[in-house]
Amino acid sequence: MQEYSSQAAYDRGEAVCVIGAGASGLIAVKNLRENGFEVDCYERDTVLGGLWNPENQHCPLYPNTHLVTSRALTEIPDFPMPDHWPDYPSAALMLEYLKSYAAHFGLGEHIWYGSEISHVEPVEGSRFEVVVKPAAGSAARRLRYGAVIVATGHHWVPNLPSYPGQDRFRGTVLHSSQLKDGSRLRGKKVLVVGGGNSGVDIACEAAVGAARCVHSTHRGYWYLPKYLGGEPSDYALARLNRRRPRWLRRFLTDRLLKGPRRLADRMGMDRPEHGHTDEEPIRNGRYLEHVGDGSIERRPEITRFDGLEVGFADGTEMRPDVVVLATGYRPKITCVPAGLLGADGDPDHPKLLARMFSPRVETLAVAGLVEPGAGVLPMVHWQTHAISHWLTIRRGDPERAANFRQQVVSESAQYELESNGTSPRHALAVDAEEYLASLGRIIDTLEQEPAS
Repeated sequence: MQEYSSQAAYDRGEAVCVIGAGASGLIAVKNLRENGFEVDCYERDTVLGGLWNPENQHCPLYPNTHLVTSRALTEIPDFPMPDHWPDYPSAALMLEYLKSYAAHFGLGEHIWYGSEISHVEPVEGSRFEVVVKPAAGSAARRLRYGAVIVATGHHWVPNLPSYPGQDRFRGTVLHSSQLKDGSRLRGKKVLVVGGGNSGVDIACEAAVGAARCVHSTHRGYWYLPKYLGGEPSDYALARLNRRRPRWLRRFLTDRLLKGPRRLADRMGMDRPEHGHTDEEPIRNGRYLEHVGDGSIERRPEITRFDGLEVGFADGTEMRPDVVVLATGYRPKITCVPAGLLGADGDPDHPKLLARMFSPRVETLAVAGLVEPGAGVLPMVHWQTHAISHWLTIRRGDPERAANFRQQVVSESAQYELESNGTSPRHALAVDAEEYLASLGRIIDTLEQEPAS
């Protein structure tokens, strides 16, 4: 049972509570402060940087993690990355970037480390009571805030599949978030499960160090090399597709992806059932080469575990030493009642207005819960600008606030992607260009001068 302080909740007035000091949380704190709000940011670990900081005890990074989106499309709009950095920065560079961002904008003084939010509850109007559980083990504190922004990301709750006989398997089974050291794969017979970016990256890592690497996927994917026409591929595609209708973007992207698709067909790989613009493609320039030279062996879905053996849908078997489940994460937010996030009956899939606003409470928002197929940090930057402007206007101009709320509802369905994908991240997918345009319209509405 949670032990609470016997004191009444400490009232922070109209201050905003930000949950999480990873990339999204830092951007939220900066933009809220820039718009005049007092902010308390709570981080359950003792370091900033979220998933990018290996000192974070919950860090899910796997060996040799690099961005799969380019520097130009990942950097925060008002804080560019250094020009001499590589096109696809490493996790270490990303952490350096976030630390520089926090230092430049003086964010550290607003962060409470070792403070986990165990519960958020709406009280009196549109305010919240927040229960903060200190890591030191002392009694939890209760505070009241004018608004709450959840910025915890969605890479913390592993999505773990279950197969017949798995509980009796005598080899090692671990999720990709547990693979902290690439030496665990060296010289081993490795089975990587999952066809997303992490599965493909880990398979490539195993291809050069493991005794054998088998990669199991249950469906086909689109593969995008990291460079097209001498430019980072996401930048090249964004430049090509800018301000074009979706049907034309599909056509132009199809032309560019024909080469990788023909190569995948030659290798006998499954054709994807979804269109290349309906779901984020896998960004890796090495994978098809490793499949081509035999250092990665492709297999279909697992059907069973049996002692030391693993069986596949094509009737083949292998005896792996290590099975890595690169099967992603569930976008579950545990500190806020699911109903406040529009997730009644399905806590793993919040249903937010414009992918950021609670459909139930005007002063609750979530930053960064999107899969745009492009760098997410620019999205969070504009999300948190919109949230900050909204919180300002709703206090002083109820009529504009009501009109804005109606626009957010109408915008919410304009950038959704229909996908045959079955992993949790596909439920978060948005069309990046259309979503950014939608955020622009929302911010324009908020910044318009009221009629005299």
